[in-house]
Amino acid sequence: MPRGQKTKLRTRERRHQAQSGTQGLTGAQATAAEEGAASSSCPSPPGSPQRALATTTKPAGVSPARLNKGAKGPLRRIASVLVQFLVHTYKMKKPARKAHMLKLIDKKYQNRFPEILRRASFSMEMLFGVDLKEVDRTKHTYTFVSKMALPNDGTMSRGRGLPKTGILMYILGVILMKGNCATEENIWEFLNKMRVYAGKRHFIFGEPKKLITQDMVKLKYLEYRQVANSDPARYEFLWGPRAHAETSKMKVLEFLAKVNHTVPSAFQSLYEEALKDEEERAQAICAWLIQKCRIKS
Repeated sequence: MPRGQKTKLRTRERRHQAQSGTQGLTGAQATAAEEGAASSSCPSPPGSPQRALATTTKPAGVSPARLNKGAKGPLRRIASVLVQFLVHTYKMKKPARKAHMLKLIDKKYQNRFPEILRRASFSMEMLFGVDLKEVDRTKHTYTFVSKMALPNDGTMSRGRGLPKTGILMYILGVILMKGNCATEENIWEFLNKMRVYAGKRHFIFGEPKKLITQDMVKLKYLEYRQVANSDPARYEFLWGPRAHAETSKMKVLEFLAKVNHTVPSAFQSLYEEALKDEEERAQAICAWLIQKCRIKS
């Protein structure tokens, strides 16, 4: 096949993957938002950690792939309560214990704990970019691992707010799917589908425009620059140096795959690009180690 045709096919494939990928991203984020939303529909006992985290604004996002209605409804509500407990525990820099979590669950649903925890963990990852890892299988103790090293455990502000790592992972994913450079229009088109709007305060992300065009740029997680020769001025986003240092294309692709309930190799062209990136990173590390050994000797 002529090289020109191959290039066109790759471009078409990437465009298709980007479209399907962003649809999956918005759907999963909306589903997670339903479970991680305010507990206004799930009363909390006085003095409980989740009451301390009760939010005043319930997200309007509705997932097109709603978790089965009926019997699943109570589990979704319980998962919502559990998410708030987990966020509070994360911010307090404490481990989460199964015994404590079971106290938040009605006895008739405690036998469904693994499913409830799985839902809550998914919401933690999709909304806040925080993974839940079991560190003690005997005592069933879990710790938290943030996907990025944003200040103050991802909240960006000391002592207040919720982790912002989730929105950064989504934006890095959109940039990756758009050929490593996404226009500001691309980003806001995606965020608007998640009911996140410039100038409108979000219950998790605060003021989104300031967050992504100033705060995360200042921290060097994102690069925000004017499109060359654009008049009137238009802007685009790229990965910043700290994003390159703290994550990789493969890790972001794995995140995208999980959002879409598939495997990274399902995004063929992106997967090949991520594999190449992993290889280049490995070569760079090897070269650095060799140079370091030479200096010591």
